[in-house]
Amino acid sequence: MQLDASRADVPVRYSTVKERETIVADEKMLAQVCEKQGFFAALDQSGGSTPGALRLYGIPETAYNGDAEMFKLIHEMRVRIITAPAFTGDKIIGAILFEATMDGQAQGKPVPAFLWEERGVVPFLKVDKGLQAEADGVQLMKPIPGLDDLLARAAKLSICGTKMRSVINLNSQNGIAAIVKQQFELAAQIDAHGLLPILEPEVSIKSPDKPGAEATLRAELIKGLDALPDSRRVMLKLTIPDAADFYRQLIEHPRVARVVALSGGYTRADACQRLASNHGMIASFSRALINELKESMSDSEFNAALEKAVDEIYQASVVKV
Repeated sequence: MQLDASRADVPVRYSTVKERETIVADEKMLAQVCEKQGFFAALDQSGGSTPGALRLYGIPETAYNGDAEMFKLIHEMRVRIITAPAFTGDKIIGAILFEATMDGQAQGKPVPAFLWEERGVVPFLKVDKGLQAEADGVQLMKPIPGLDDLLARAAKLSICGTKMRSVINLNSQNGIAAIVKQQFELAAQIDAHGLLPILEPEVSIKSPDKPGAEATLRAELIKGLDALPDSRRVMLKLTIPDAADFYRQLIEHPRVARVVALSGGYTRADACQRLASNHGMIASFSRALINELKESMSDSEFNAALEKAVDEIYQASVVKV
């Protein structure tokens, strides 16, 4: 992610092909990502996690047959969320999308265009294809075939950046080093397409040595960040640490555009309480944002429940204790 020479604090994409209006829109997106108060909505459940998300929404697996019907239902749920009155750039900085959602429509527009043009929300894309089996206490990402083609398509759809998740279960020096190495290698490939990478090396909240794993991860991330050229920026998506402000050194690192927090299985109340103790860290919640929404709700009930969740997560992201 290159820098605008006139604004060294805000990374900006450039293109010799795009119209100036598109470049200006990219600059506005990136300024919002780096500077705006608020949080990120993670709407990126993929094939493995979609059945669980639909169950929470009140749609059992017996209600659909095959992936096509499943993804149609999850797309309808996501469209209901992003078209709700509370889902706007007033409190939501960006939204992370699954590939099928990026390719879908909302009110007659491609979802990325709808989010930015109608809602003022910056679109991001989940690019990983799931996790490998655990080795050395961690789960690396599976290979991502066709990644360059996906990134090129995402850039054409005005996606601002990407997210990729791996998981740390144990405080394993070798395993965590391998996780971070893979994340930074893919980040370089993503950056080459003019997209802002979000690195998500998640420390499991069930880890028997979560504080130790967080300390090892922090040290490895600092090594990776220090090795980046001055023109590069990444975002980090991390589990909320056990010790308040534990990731302040990462938040203040000049190669970091933003540090966001995943809810990681914590309830919304618990996640928000923990997040409020971490200055400079904002939310990028999935389950904690949507797990009280039900398909059977009336529109007024649905909109009120989403507004309540948005307000609570926003407060925890911007009002610190």
